[in-house]
Amino acid sequence: MDDLFSNFDLVLKAFGLTLGLFAVSGIASLLLGTLLAAMRVGPVSVLAKAAGFYVTVVRNTPLLMIFIFMAVALPRLGITFKSVENISAGDVEVSSFFFRSCVALSLYTAAFVCEALRSGINAVPLGQAEAARAVGLPFTGVMTQVVLPLAIRAAVPPLASVQIALAKNTSVAAAFGIFEAAARMKFFTNRSASDELIFLTFAIGYVLIVEVVSLFSGLLERRWAVAR
Repeated sequence: MDDLFSNFDLVLKAFGLTLGLFAVSGIASLLLGTLLAAMRVGPVSVLAKAAGFYVTVVRNTPLLMIFIFMAVALPRLGITFKSVENISAGDVEVSSFFFRSCVALSLYTAAFVCEALRSGINAVPLGQAEAARAVGLPFTGVMTQVVLPLAIRAAVPPLASVQIALAKNTSVAAAFGIFEAAARMKFFTNRSASDELIFLTFAIGYVLIVEVVSLFSGLLERRWAVAR
């Protein structure tokens, strides 16, 4: 345990990397998931079927397989993401493995974001969309100005659950050389006999991340409930 506290800066850096994975992947998955949801409910049959196929395939594919594809298959196809290796944020240097992890997490989580948003879209009264179309708004205007704002309000709880799952799924990156929290925990347990205390320390860190996301989603839900 003394080893843990004497190297607590490594713990903080590990959770910083976990938060980096979570933040980048969370934003990217929300954007991609919103696009997929719009495609699924849109009038273009080809796009709706393509989005539905993507969601079905990704949701039924283990996240580990997506990581393996990004870390093993893509480099064999000549896609190495070497151009991002010189990017740095403060004391943290962004590696190609970090970028691949973000892509894998974003592609996987976007499928769940899509379904959460689609449930919110289905909760929007049909009259809202019909009224928007009646005043001459095109489909993109109906979605961006009427349906999606209402759908996001209705979908806050399931979206929060998706983001909480994403925060925990960042631990999969540990298997691919990313020294985020889970990998750093293994590093310390291999050097110490106090496995339980080390595990508890890192578990508390994950609990804090989840509680912050839950608190933020709760605030949004209460604020938008009043707005409705």
